[in-house]
Amino acid sequence: MKLKIDGFVLSIIAVIGIAYLFPQWGARESSIPIDTMSAIGISLIFFFYGLKLSPQKLKAGLKNWKLHLLVQGSTFFIFPLIVLAFYPFMQNEEQETLWLAFFFLAALPSTVSSSVVMVSMAKGNIPAAIFNASISGIIGIAITPLWMGFFVQGSGTDFDFSEIYSKLILQIILPVVLGILLQRFLGELAQRFNRRLSLFDKSVILLIIYKSFAGSFEENIFGSVSLLDLLILFVAVLVLFYLAFFLTGFVAKKLKFNTEDQITAQFCGTKKSLVHGTVFSKILFGNMASIGIILLPLMIFHATQILILSVIAGIRANRPEEQESIVQG
Repeated sequence: MKLKIDGFVLSIIAVIGIAYLFPQWGARESSIPIDTMSAIGISLIFFFYGLKLSPQKLKAGLKNWKLHLLVQGSTFFIFPLIVLAFYPFMQNEEQETLWLAFFFLAALPSTVSSSVVMVSMAKGNIPAAIFNASISGIIGIAITPLWMGFFVQGSGTDFDFSEIYSKLILQIILPVVLGILLQRFLGELAQRFNRRLSLFDKSVILLIIYKSFAGSFEENIFGSVSLLDLLILFVAVLVLFYLAFFLTGFVAKKLKFNTEDQITAQFCGTKKSLVHGTVFSKILFGNMASIGIILLPLMIFHATQILILSVIAGIRANRPEEQESIVQG
């Protein structure tokens, strides 16, 4: 099977390189209003998300509640509990910062577009994938800050729930609601220009990533991160992914899901949204100098989940036809 390198992953690498070479553009004293641009961009991302969010499809997807509970349980509980198990082993401030970065990754919602694409490639339950990927982002607005609040408050960061949720309401919830309300007028237009809107989303994310890493490079936060540390980080990301993937698959088999639902549970329940991650990091961590390190595991995870699930999707798509008829328990 021919593997295709994701262009967005290459763009992320390029942007990090630009941030390393030209960190002054993203510095606090820079005349370029990156914070304002990204704040407006975030609101527009979620406004367009609301335009494309179909209430009819969400209602139709409510029936398969066991599958939905497993997907959301994997996303918001299995992932964080795996990372939480390693918290007692952290021995210094640098290790705690890296652990916090992994916990942030674990607490994030699933991604929409790639989850549905991967499930489609693997011949899984596509309507259930659309439902779970869509609802995950909404649930994450409430749950991700709650998870992070347990640990960020004790890390010296100014973590104010009222301020956090005010920003979430203004920058995310209100634009989503406005998009849903205007869907009858602009919904078809949003679907027609879906590719261009996706390009806009990615551009905003790249802008936030540049700002995050430029600040970290300016403060020399990565000075203590060695090549060995990056290798360990990569291995830890792989371990986290495979633990969540196999635990979700194990529970799906115990619940006697059919093959299509097992695929959907594993593919949707083990994806993490880079869009929500970059947006939430800006709201939750503000202008922390170490925000580049906070985002590092997420970006490694983003690249590896696309690669690994593409391979698995190709294998699952070629499964024998008789497996399609397994009866759901």
